[in-house]
Amino acid sequence: MIIKPKVRGFICTTAHPVGCAYQVQEQVNYVKSQNPIEGPKKVLVIGASTGYGLASRIAATFGAGANTIGVFFERPASDDRTASAGWYNTIEFEKQAREAGYYAESINGDAFSDEVKQLTIDLIRANMGQVDMVVYSLASPRRTHPKTGEVFSSVLKPLGGTYSNKTVNFHTGEVTEVTIEAANEEEIRQTVAVMGGEDWEMWIHALQEAGVLADGATTLAYSYIGPEITQAVYREGTIGRAKDHLEATALSLNNQLQATGGRAYVSVNKALVTQSSSAIPVVPLYISLLFKVMKEKGLHEGCIEQMYRLFAEQLFNGNKAAVDEKGRIRVDDWEMRSDVQSEVDTLWNKVSTDNLGELSDIAGYRKDFFKLFGFEVDSVDYELDVTP
Repeated sequence: MIIKPKVRGFICTTAHPVGCAYQVQEQVNYVKSQNPIEGPKKVLVIGASTGYGLASRIAATFGAGANTIGVFFERPASDDRTASAGWYNTIEFEKQAREAGYYAESINGDAFSDEVKQLTIDLIRANMGQVDMVVYSLASPRRTHPKTGEVFSSVLKPLGGTYSNKTVNFHTGEVTEVTIEAANEEEIRQTVAVMGGEDWEMWIHALQEAGVLADGATTLAYSYIGPEITQAVYREGTIGRAKDHLEATALSLNNQLQATGGRAYVSVNKALVTQSSSAIPVVPLYISLLFKVMKEKGLHEGCIEQMYRLFAEQLFNGNKAAVDEKGRIRVDDWEMRSDVQSEVDTLWNKVSTDNLGELSDIAGYRKDFFKLFGFEVDSVDYELDVTP
């Protein structure tokens, strides 16, 4: 079939297997072109099929020579429907890893569930014995609590009052004003339950109790802070409350793991185009301006460059992680440079529908969005018939 993108809001309901494979290959090639990482050898990645989770798995395997297990929830193809992008990404990653002689297995299911945790423990025990690194990179709008059965749903809302600012429809290029009502306490509670640190902590405790987490292991989760422009809908909104909980969990886990030489960190990463960030009002416009500034300064990074830098310069190769006053690793340091943010602020005050193409990299934003699903990859002929 000829596969074309079908977009619904900030989601593409189709994915291109060849385009996804090319992008995985590009990330593998990037890591292979860098210096080796003296790092972990048996890695579990929870949320391993896209974005920072996939890049972490690639960096661990092709940078540090690690065997990996990935956990995710993705959709396989059916007769009249393509698989999800993460499914195709994983197929290609496993192919590349196995051809290079590495162990790479995956579990497709609800990572929040006790069942998937047990399946993962059994797989580690059977084929690895123990893991020496656990990356937690889940991004989900909902979570069913494994003990109580309560279903939580996250929301993207400010706190304390209604918020208005500029946003962009990145498909049409229209810059408009968006107004978002404040979250109530129940919405905050549910967002923290989905996106906070409880499930990460459950994973680490389950692995410890089963004896499959090695002494000296590193565990890592990802967060974002961002600039003043996005604070109300991100860091000072419902997501920010969840990230506060995630970061507090990291400190708690770090204290626990230190007894056996282990460590836990949250890494604050750069703003990038993801399915999650595309859904947050204000953020796509900020990212399109940020990309223009960072590309002009030669500072732009994608997921794989960020994860390689995190692994090679912060976590491993004999380096001691440089953390901020809250114990977080900051690989958003280039984004948050004062000169970068000053230029973004200037553009933000000027940008409108009429000058969006001139002042921003909205074209790069759109391209990155479609590339998430395997489209707009330069080396792929999208008129060819492919098997989904």
